[in-house]
Amino acid sequence: MWWGRLKALIVKELLAVLRDPKGRTILIGPPIIQLLVFSYAATLEVKNVDLMVLNRDNGHWSQELVQQIGGSPTFRSIRLANSPAEIRLAIDNQHVLAALEIGPTFSRDIEAGKPAEVQMILDGRRSNASQIVSGYLGRIVGTLAAETPAGERAASEAIRVEARNWFNPNLTFQWFMVPNLVASIALLIGLIVTALSVARERELGTFDQLIVSPLRTHEILIGKLIPPMMIGLFHITIYILAAVFIFGVPLRGSLLLLYGSAVFYLAAVVGLGLFISALSMTQQQAILGAFLFMVPAMLLSGFATPIENMPSWLQPVTLINPLRYFLVIVKGVFLKDIPLTEVMHQTLPLCLIAVVTLSSAAWLFRRRLE
Repeated sequence: MWWGRLKALIVKELLAVLRDPKGRTILIGPPIIQLLVFSYAATLEVKNVDLMVLNRDNGHWSQELVQQIGGSPTFRSIRLANSPAEIRLAIDNQHVLAALEIGPTFSRDIEAGKPAEVQMILDGRRSNASQIVSGYLGRIVGTLAAETPAGERAASEAIRVEARNWFNPNLTFQWFMVPNLVASIALLIGLIVTALSVARERELGTFDQLIVSPLRTHEILIGKLIPPMMIGLFHITIYILAAVFIFGVPLRGSLLLLYGSAVFYLAAVVGLGLFISALSMTQQQAILGAFLFMVPAMLLSGFATPIENMPSWLQPVTLINPLRYFLVIVKGVFLKDIPLTEVMHQTLPLCLIAVVTLSSAAWLFRRRLE
């Protein structure tokens, strides 16, 4: 008997979401938009940079430096300046991101084996891009220095550093971003769909009917819990397929471990959504509550910036964020075949968060029924 009642509630919840035009929009629109935006546009790579050069030296080595910079795919255009004032004006108006000033004795100092200096001017308003461009220009200047007579003489005595990138040899940005989307989309969909469930019942006037139905309190909670988890697992599956077959992200780990941990992750997310839904009286309040949690959760998860770079007083706050733990699992399963022990180490906090959030949602839901 209880299974029949629970099954009817699960079917009813699924139909309520799928038959609602707004619900279908939430399920289809944001995942596609985020897949396109984050996979292609939201990149930390810096390309198509406009550079200005003030070359006070007409020698061979200054011309060689300009040609090597022009041959780099990072730089879109190189503008020649006639004075420092022209550089200041171009950077002030954001016409260029960086500028190089080559001194009049640059080539002569290189031929004489003396230190030759180049001044690099960067737009500090775009700090991240400026740091990356500074690294690009530094490598180009370093390559030129190795080709000079003094650099060739010192090459035999110099220490050679060869960098190798494990798990992502070519530093392909999609390999980093798309696995992150598997976790973030599940958070977005699971949180919003769950947060709207009880609030929608109140707005439609069916909440009282649900209370007087033969369903018990725990059956109502389970019936509200399972449909969002099913929808979340569906979106996770779609993104895994897109990652492997569209973006070519390697799947080196176990899908069983990934889906097993995803169940606990979705349980924690749905528990938060049920708690928000029980607090909200309208769907608008539920959506605002969901986004009030989701935006800090994204920022504090290590999605874009490492948690270790955050202030020491803020890092303990990330311990209650389920997205933090599932991101480690997803990237580990995709890129480095994370072992079972590490998956369990990251899944245990998810279990604890799920227990706390679901218990809090059940307590608040019972208070609402009284």
